[in-house]
This record gives sequence, structure tokens and C-alpha cells, in this order.
Amino acid sequence: MNASLQAAMRDADESVARLDGCDWARVADDLDARGSAIIETLLAPQQCRMLAGLYGQDGLFRSRVVMGRHGFGRGEYRYFDYPLPGLVARLRATLYPPLVPIANRWNAAMGVDVRYPGTHADFVERCHDAGQRRPTPLLLQYGAGDYNCLHQDLYGEHVFPLQVAVLLSEPGRDFGGGEFVLTEQRPRMQSRPEVVPLRQGDAVVFAVHHRPVRGTRGIYRVNHRHGVSRVHAGHRHTLGLIFHDAT
Repeated sequence: MNASLQAAMRDADESVARLDGCDWARVADDLDARGSAIIETLLAPQQCRMLAGLYGQDGLFRSRVVMGRHGFGRGEYRYFDYPLPGLVARLRATLYPPLVPIANRWNAAMGVDVRYPGTHADFVERCHDAGQRRPTPLLLQYGAGDYNCLHQDLYGEHVFPLQVAVLLSEPGRDFGGGEFVLTEQRPRMQSRPEVVPLRQGDAVVFAVHHRPVRGTRGIYRVNHRHGVSRVHAGHRHTLGLIFHDAT
């Protein structure tokens, strides 16, 4: 085993340890209040560079999407194929369980009957049984002038209501602009935007589609979309961790 691989595995263990020490009560409170929460320094800089460097390795991916061809924005992204790279698989499996109580509580509040199993393997099996067999973790790549239009990552009947994005590049050094943006649409109200400040290695957990909000007349559903503002200079890479698979 070479030194760089040993370092990557050591960093992976450190990232999982950071998740063990994460204040999930604070994450839940932030998600309830705003629809997003930051986990600081989830990945070390070496890990970020290693993951960003995977983008050119064709054998790791099942597809490449050039956003401009589909009206999604500018830039491109690639979906990993199974088997996922070890770190990506481990993060996906480790992040899922502490988010399950939040997801189940949200569904109960919104009157949605679906409940999620405690392990990601069991949830993926549910997806695969329904024909959603294509993995959805992805790497996104932006250059100067690129952006990602507001959207939702819905790939089939089975949708886990939370997902995670990890910024792999360093703002102000690797790129300028390119802020992560969320919008919230409440019934009979105009959309409210929010910029989520991220540093290299930070993860943002956010609502995929809906979340419950308590109003004067009880609980109602808020609709969320996310995107990335225009990159002014440099290059920006992001790891996206979506927990449901695609049809």
C-alpha cells in the first residue's frame, strides 16, 4: 500500500470519527429552522484533493452530464458507478443513520406514511426492489462562468428527504463566486433565498424536496430547491451524496 493511499484511509477514519462527535441535535435544530445544516471540516484537504482528482477517471463513473445541453446551467457532473469508491460509500453509509430520525419525524409531521429503515443498506435494497438501481453519488465540476440552476434531486418513487454536498475546493484560492444557494417556497408567499457559506471540506445537509414548518394553523409543507451561483474565476469541485438510487 503506497503512502498516499495509506493517508487517504487514515483521513477516512478521521472523517468517520468526526461524524461520531457531531452534534446531531444541533444539525436537527438547524434543519428544522432553515432546511440546511453545516458539518464543518468533514473532509481533510488531502481527501478533498483526492476526490476532486477522481473526476478524470472514466472507469469510476456511469454517466457524464453537461449541464448546458439540458438547460440545467453551465458546468458538468459525473455519477459514480457501483462499486462506489471506498470513501464515498463509507460516507454515504455513515451519514445516513443519524439523519433517519429527522427524516421519519418530518414525514410524520407532514402526514406522509413512508418511514425509513435504520441502515442505508436496507434503504438501498428498498430502492433496488422498486427498480431504482443506478447509484446517485456524484462529482460536480465548475469553471469560470459556470453555475447550477435551482433544482431538486428526485430520481424515482423512493426519495430520502435529506442529502449532503461537500465542498472539495477552497473558496478564495481555487475559485471565486460559486456560492451554494437554497430557496424556500412557502404557501402563498414569495421564495426566500439563502446562501450557505462553506469552506473546503465542509458538508451541508439540506432538504431534498419538502420539510415541515409550523404555522399559526398547524404544520404545512415548505418546498426547497438548491443550486450554485455563478463561478467568477477558477475551478470548483463538489461531492454530492444522495441517499436514494435512480431508476
